[in-house]
Amino acid sequence: MSILLFLIIILIFIVFIGIMNEKYFHIQSDIALILFSFIISMILLISSKLLQIESLDSFVTGLGDFGFEEYLMDGVLCFMLFSGASKVNMRKFRENVRAISLLALLTTMLSSVFYGVLFYLISHLFGFGMDILMCILLGCVVSPTDPIAATGILNKIGLSKNVCSVIENESLFNDGTGVTLFIFVRSLVIHSGDSNFAVLMFKEIVGAVAVAFAVSFLLFKLMEVTRDPIKYILISLLDVSLVYIICEHLGFSGVIASVVCGMYFSYAYSKIERRIKVIDTRDLYKDFWEIMESLLNAVLFVMIGLLVLNLDVSRYIFILAPAAIIINVCARSFGVSVSSILTGKKNIPGNYNVFEYVTLMTWSALKGGLSLALAFGTKEFLPKDVYDIFINVTYVTIFFTVLVQGLTVKNVYFALEKHKTERMIKNRK
Repeated sequence: MSILLFLIIILIFIVFIGIMNEKYFHIQSDIALILFSFIISMILLISSKLLQIESLDSFVTGLGDFGFEEYLMDGVLCFMLFSGASKVNMRKFRENVRAISLLALLTTMLSSVFYGVLFYLISHLFGFGMDILMCILLGCVVSPTDPIAATGILNKIGLSKNVCSVIENESLFNDGTGVTLFIFVRSLVIHSGDSNFAVLMFKEIVGAVAVAFAVSFLLFKLMEVTRDPIKYILISLLDVSLVYIICEHLGFSGVIASVVCGMYFSYAYSKIERRIKVIDTRDLYKDFWEIMESLLNAVLFVMIGLLVLNLDVSRYIFILAPAAIIINVCARSFGVSVSSILTGKKNIPGNYNVFEYVTLMTWSALKGGLSLALAFGTKEFLPKDVYDIFINVTYVTIFFTVLVQGLTVKNVYFALEKHKTERMIKNRK
């Protein structure tokens, strides 16, 4: 299937689902895209199996075979992260830096390991044939929260800016932790590579930050000497794509580097905003990145729904589906609980107590495209049946967190706010 034809099909999905949702269903737009693209994909898949029409089979196969991992990891991920990071509220980030750091680093690591231990027990009980390292690797795949899902969904459902800031910033930074931990555990699984996690983490983070700052500093100087708003956009595109390529080539974290680029450009842009407003009277720069983020988010969520067309269902699926959901919630809760203790009651954002904070941070932890891309990256070295388990578990986890948690997190948030208010009134008496 050609790229242009695939793009046309994706746009048809986005437009058709968007209009139908706007007229009849009225659910959050990104959730609608992933839900209805999945439903349409299932209809196509069932029709293909029942009708046995060669042209339909070819169409369904081509639609499902489009390279999701290459599209995300080698294509648009850096731009999506840059766009999300460029909207970071620096004041809120500084206020909650301790909580964000612990969530992004400690929670991700603890959740991955705890997930692996729980899944190993399930594997041992039902005979999945997975050792403890494979199970921890699966934990590394599904534990990082997704910045694309966070910024695309949570920002639109009425959460407070303080809460959104913590969730979004954690999602932006914990992907770097997740990818680094994934690389480390993968090297243990295949008995190769650097086995020192501390050195690997230091290299990934410090190298990424250094490259991102150096290149962004130099390229932003070009923005200061031009008076063409279009060149502002081109320079920002060049910055994040160049930094991502350099970091991936040198073995640094392109994910973290993209986030740093976005934050640097946002901060530097704010310093010369008065001058830019005179030049860029139509605010083309910010509008471009807003549209870019919306478009790429929409394409990504449709592609996640379409992936069911190329999904080999594991024979253990009826065990895997409930296990994936329960273990994911337990592992996330454990990681957040430890982080909240170290954060300290006084430093927990939003004046929440530990129970409220753990509940909100657990239920708002949506998973997305990066987890799928990591899962696809295990195909080369995992046995076929274990690889199928990885894909099935990741897919179920993403759907549960986006559809169930994404649709109910607003209710959970307001219930916790009510609980907090009642608690604070009770304490004053």
